[in-house]
Amino acid sequence: MQARGIVKRFGSLTANDYIDLSLFPGEIHALLGENGAGKSTFVKMLYGSLRPDEGMLSWKGAEVSIKNPAMARQLGIGMVFQHFSLFEALTVEENILLALPPLQAKNLRQRIKTVSADYGLPLDPTATIADLSVGERQRVEIVRCLLQEPDLIIMDEPTSVLTPQEADELFLVLEKLASEHKSILYISHRLDEVKRLCQRATILRHGKLISECDPRQENAKTLAAMMVGSEVADVRRVPQDLHGVKKCLVVRALNLEPELNTGTALVDVSFDVARGEILCIAGIAGNGQAELFGALSGETPVSDVGSIVFEGWPCGADGISERRRRGAAFVPEERNGHGALAGLKLSKNILLSWNNPNDGTTKKGVIDRMALARLEGAITEAFDVRMAHPDVEAGALSGGNLQKFVMGREVKRKPKLLVVSQPTWGVDAGAASLIRQKLVDLSRSGTTIIVISQDLDEIFEIADQVAVISEGHMSDVYPIDEVTREQVGLLMGGMDLNGPPEVTAAEMAQSLMRDRETEDAV
Repeated sequence: MQARGIVKRFGSLTANDYIDLSLFPGEIHALLGENGAGKSTFVKMLYGSLRPDEGMLSWKGAEVSIKNPAMARQLGIGMVFQHFSLFEALTVEENILLALPPLQAKNLRQRIKTVSADYGLPLDPTATIADLSVGERQRVEIVRCLLQEPDLIIMDEPTSVLTPQEADELFLVLEKLASEHKSILYISHRLDEVKRLCQRATILRHGKLISECDPRQENAKTLAAMMVGSEVADVRRVPQDLHGVKKCLVVRALNLEPELNTGTALVDVSFDVARGEILCIAGIAGNGQAELFGALSGETPVSDVGSIVFEGWPCGADGISERRRRGAAFVPEERNGHGALAGLKLSKNILLSWNNPNDGTTKKGVIDRMALARLEGAITEAFDVRMAHPDVEAGALSGGNLQKFVMGREVKRKPKLLVVSQPTWGVDAGAASLIRQKLVDLSRSGTTIIVISQDLDEIFEIADQVAVISEGHMSDVYPIDEVTREQVGLLMGGMDLNGPPEVTAAEMAQSLMRDRETEDAV
């Protein structure tokens, strides 16, 4: 695939400004840039979702006009989107069937099982998408693309919701595909994996081609500096003594059965969080994180009202609106549809969580539009949300900019308690640093923060204390300076840190592999 002089404009905004890029068989090529740099716009033109205003695309030596995604798939171009294109009411098999030509539909259920198992991305073809975790939905997107047997695979943030173990398995798949002379265009903000996987990198900034480099010859800091135009600052976290500090949130023997018997049950979950503390909860996707977020936010009220106590108020049976009214704020992991509504302007999205008589958005019961405009401007400025003009629809923002907006909307409330899931999912290095610093600063001003995250680097950068959720059970809570990444990884795998000291991490990993091989043999 070759792209020459590609230009794409949206009104007065030039999203891609004469971009050149060449992809060769067997190459894993990184496309890098900060949020809003034009990466997603560019690859959508390669996939036929958008048409370029100027420039030329060449496929296997011949000039081509890719009119739509169906034509791209016929040519042999597949794509794994950052934002899932799945129908929640349909099963895994039905969603995959929609993307395949009739001739490839034969024995589809068995093919899904085989391909997903071969690639280390296990899926149940009969499962309904609505019942799957975000990580499992990402697996569906990847397997659907691989079943099309493309010659070029475009991957937009494919590991953003995968665990380190799942990501490692995906890397092996990509390296195998490259050895079979497939081309892979890889978009990621995780620069360490770019260094590991990619032979070349093309870097965009503000829609322009900045440079091309061999990422293996760079480090994460120099790559990040090329992307954002300056050095990315490290997060500043001053350790604090939480001994004797009053508890903001107390969770005791929280039990929750998942709806419709899907998902993961929470079993006797107990922990405390002090005022001004950041507690990070690590875990592999699908181990009860969504259920815990639902219980803490009030989206899923629990029968035992006293199992969750917020600032002395037993709130287990109360809903999210009442918890917000009392000073809590929440950011779910899925920003589209859950954290924000794509068809509403940013100002209207602010009202989703701000609209009550005490938050400044209403005046005598009437929405104060001037206050909303000022608030939207303050949020987008503080969190560097980049957009074509003020108060755009949420769906007009890139994924990373939408994440910054949703985070900014809740942080700006200065809540007593903030519960956030995957705060830097899909954002660039500069934006991740900004969000993490905002969380640290907010905690030091007195807000209690619970972060549910799969990113161990993030956890060790911002946490005061850490716990792990595994199969619906919560581990003990540990001061972040008293545990290692390896120990947290063991907890994520269901191990007990208080087990026999003679058993090493390597031996435990080998035991897990033997168990898996035994299960496969059976």
